[in-house]
Amino acid sequence: MLKILFSPSEGKNDGGTATKKELFGASNARDEILNTYNSIVLSKNEEAIKELFGIKKFDACKPYINDVFDSALMPAIERYQGVAYDYLKYSDLVTAAQIYLKENTIIFSNLYGPLLGGDAIANYKVKQGNSVGSIVPEKFYKDRFSYQLDLYLSPHDILDLRAGYYEKFYKTTQAYTTLKFLKGGKTVSHWAKAYRGIVLRECALHNITSLEEFMALEIEGLMTKEIKVTKNKTEIVYDIVE
Repeated sequence: MLKILFSPSEGKNDGGTATKKELFGASNARDEILNTYNSIVLSKNEEAIKELFGIKKFDACKPYINDVFDSALMPAIERYQGVAYDYLKYSDLVTAAQIYLKENTIIFSNLYGPLLGGDAIANYKVKQGNSVGSIVPEKFYKDRFSYQLDLYLSPHDILDLRAGYYEKFYKTTQAYTTLKFLKGGKTVSHWAKAYRGIVLRECALHNITSLEEFMALEIEGLMTKEIKVTKNKTEIVYDIVE
């Protein structure tokens, strides 16, 4: 099967009606960071909360001030909102494509670490690059989940659609494929986010189960420019065409 590594987003959708269930990986591996996060959020220390969230005005923090263990839950693939998720258009997908995303997408959260798309999580806020108390999320999760991810991913093909920052959470030891997007010969940032969402959507719509199937997939607006192979990494370079 094809497993797709994906980034979270700073923006979140509020609410949720999902049932609590075990998250990806060891049951207690997240306890330390979640308890630390919760203690800060519920501390009423406005400065500490603003620093954790990366928000300047305390009023803007209020939607995220809730007990992370006793909050409305939503599948991770639905919780996030941002450029990539706008172009994914999850809510518009047919049920089979939504199930595909819940089962085959691994999202690297700044609070929860690696999650399957269907894992139910609370609304939260941790600005990318921020520590949670004294805990550095990317190091915390790399130390605790790399072995589990290696085992989980070993029988599968891997398409890595993460932004560069989230490679700090996990570096695969097996063969994997990444994408690069060029426009006018230059690497793009905003459109890279958009096309990561588009690529993920197309994989779900076409039930792509292997890298071989993915290589044969035609995606509107993208033309393969070259394919680079370095050690265990294959990079597909796309031109964005009008």
